[in-house]
Amino acid sequence: MPLAAQLTRRGVLALPAIAATMRAARARSRVELMNVSYDPTRELYRRINPAFSAVQGRATDVDATIRMSHGGSGAQARSVIDGLDADIVTLALAHDIDAIAASGRIARTWQSRLPDNASPYTSTIVFLVRAGNPKKVETWDDLTRRDIQVITPNPKTSGGARWNFLAAYAWALDQAVGNEARAKAFMQRLFRNVPVLDTGARGATLSFTKRGLGDVLLAWENEAFLAIKEDGAGAYEIVVPPVSILAEPPVAIVDEVVDRRGTRAIAHAYLEFLYTSEGQEICARNYYRPRQAEVAASFAKLFPKLSLFTIDERFGGWARAHDAFFADGAIFDQVYQPGG
Repeated sequence: MPLAAQLTRRGVLALPAIAATMRAARARSRVELMNVSYDPTRELYRRINPAFSAVQGRATDVDATIRMSHGGSGAQARSVIDGLDADIVTLALAHDIDAIAASGRIARTWQSRLPDNASPYTSTIVFLVRAGNPKKVETWDDLTRRDIQVITPNPKTSGGARWNFLAAYAWALDQAVGNEARAKAFMQRLFRNVPVLDTGARGATLSFTKRGLGDVLLAWENEAFLAIKEDGAGAYEIVVPPVSILAEPPVAIVDEVVDRRGTRAIAHAYLEFLYTSEGQEICARNYYRPRQAEVAASFAKLFPKLSLFTIDERFGGWARAHDAFFADGAIFDQVYQPGG
């Protein structure tokens, strides 16, 4: 067959396929979501986002792009209240999302719209110490010794810092057999050992790992694992206290934004992805404790067992805990004496 005829034949055969491809390309839509999150989730969502986009792209005609914003959980919540157009918030504690709900941007029923009170993964608070644990830090009591410096962020701006504070306070209250004055005195001694209060958990981690401050970092478990992964087991080790708090970081759709932008369906699919087996495995690989029993079982060796209490059990939930401990003039303000 002459070359011209071959080209014509090939062109005729190719045109329908090209046209179909062009129609498919035109049929696909692009959606951009913004996830406003807290400091230590940077690595987690760096892996969640492309995995979700791939699943969504295969299942629908939508190509999803997710932008991220990270910072201290309390500060992030205030940014959303002040108008930052987040489609989704994935913050450190329920009180921060409740604060956004009080502003009218999120429905007050947000926590009932997803399983496990809208907390698809959990964590806890552990001690990160330098290799060999030279100061022999083992329990919460050790954090009040005069030879110890403790790194923890500011509870006024950091959700992780609030979990830190309440875990330590519950321990102190138990040792004091419920005597609140003695528990407050314990916290005063602890915070006298805190040389700097960073605004977020990641900043506190960097103060400990990069600036060399402190003997022990009060850290999210996932943040402690990540520090060891990045700098090597020869630099740090994790000390698991005998008792700690079950940290349940929640997630929610920002109703006012998704309804205005028309992104509710895909934003909901994004949060639902966190509960799938694939999403749960990504959470576990990034050192968050998965909720799904099968995934949790396959990662059981990674996460040490310890006695955990919940915020509801010990403090009556986040609304009461915030008012008692972190509102202006509350217990944190009473025990923390800058420069003291």
